[in-house]
Amino acid sequence: MTAIHGPVHLVGVGGMHMSAIALLLLERGITVSGSDLRPSALTAKVAAMGGNVFLGHAAANVGDAALVVTTAAASDDNPEITAAHARGIPVILRAEMVARLMEGKRVLAVAGAHGKTTTASLIAFVLREAGLKPMYLLGGESIDLGGHAAWGDGDLCVVEADEYKRAFHEYSPSVAVITNVEPDHLDYYGNESAYREAFVEFAKKVKPGGRLIACWDDAGARAVSEQVEDQPVAVESYGIEGTRFWSANEILKRERGAEFLLARGGAAIGRLSVSVPGDHFIRNAVAAAAVCLNEGVSFETLSKALAKVRGAHRRFERVGEANGVLVMDDYAHHPTEVRSTIATARTAFPGRHLVVVYQPHTYSRISYLWDEWIACWSGIDQLIVLETYAAREDPLPGRGARDLAASVVGVDTHYAPDFDEAAALAVRLANPGDVIFTMGAGDVVEVGPKILELLQ
Repeated sequence: MTAIHGPVHLVGVGGMHMSAIALLLLERGITVSGSDLRPSALTAKVAAMGGNVFLGHAAANVGDAALVVTTAAASDDNPEITAAHARGIPVILRAEMVARLMEGKRVLAVAGAHGKTTTASLIAFVLREAGLKPMYLLGGESIDLGGHAAWGDGDLCVVEADEYKRAFHEYSPSVAVITNVEPDHLDYYGNESAYREAFVEFAKKVKPGGRLIACWDDAGARAVSEQVEDQPVAVESYGIEGTRFWSANEILKRERGAEFLLARGGAAIGRLSVSVPGDHFIRNAVAAAAVCLNEGVSFETLSKALAKVRGAHRRFERVGEANGVLVMDDYAHHPTEVRSTIATARTAFPGRHLVVVYQPHTYSRISYLWDEWIACWSGIDQLIVLETYAAREDPLPGRGARDLAASVVGVDTHYAPDFDEAAALAVRLANPGDVIFTMGAGDVVEVGPKILELLQ
């Protein structure tokens, strides 16, 4: 690895990937400072490890930094970036820093519109259980790994390869997984063709002699892999439908999980158990199995590890139960993810009344997927739409949360301007035996504890 000389200052240190960088640097004994607009569990974690965290952005925060790393979401006129440029301090993007941290490692990269955090977490956990001590950088906190970043002690690195602003083009993996390719981040890419082309370019970054493992159940991932068949890499398909090189067969689902027969090249290997009964989770488990078995992990170790997995935080996660009402939380923030979560909920909680508190994530995502958003809620009984989590954006006329609530078809839908009102409304709508889900990629996670408090 190219020597990294501190101090290092991180603009947007509260982000999942940025905090991962901070934790890895601190683990290496490098002085770290960082800034973000608001405190969070992640900024607290960085501070607890010895990082100096500032709330708000100001030129003085840069201090005596030798290097500044910035999130792609920060604007060029950010005072810390401006100050660093003025003082001749190098400024690099998050993905470039991650690439530096991974130098010299055998990189296993997981990309896709959905499922990459779960799949990457599964791979890292199985490898760790196999004694391979991988380095990992994840886009969500793994309950099983106890976090989202660790230096490890072997030559393997598992990274969640994020497509936002083409971040994943900084990586040259030995193994790449593509879970699916569905239009997202069109505020940046502009159209579906450019988005798909970015995945083709990522697939072409796989090192010669490496391996691309792609979900053949997804038309987008299949199309991408077909465009790199002339590359000097092995392409292996996976899925649960039809003839896949890696496949889940004879699937049995139950309330607290599923089991299936894993096959490779048409030959049965053995049965695996997982803790979530959804098809999407089963596909992720098959992808993880493919990667880990290819890396030399025994089937017995794989089987024992997968059976232990509880998953990633905010992925079909149990928040608590009070007065007979179960509260769950999920990160779903794309119509496809919403449908998958609802389908899984219907399997896990058959016959139970489902109430969803959903927080839209960015105005642009709601706008370019509008027709899907108003029609993706089939299977739930009540929907509460919270005010939009704007992230980096300004409101778009006619595409706000209130507009969405008024336009949803087929489900009794309500609008809530804030967390307190959403929690109170959810409690009014729910009865003993019901299940309430909080859903979205913003800070909607804070609503679940409020609901439990009111229920008690």
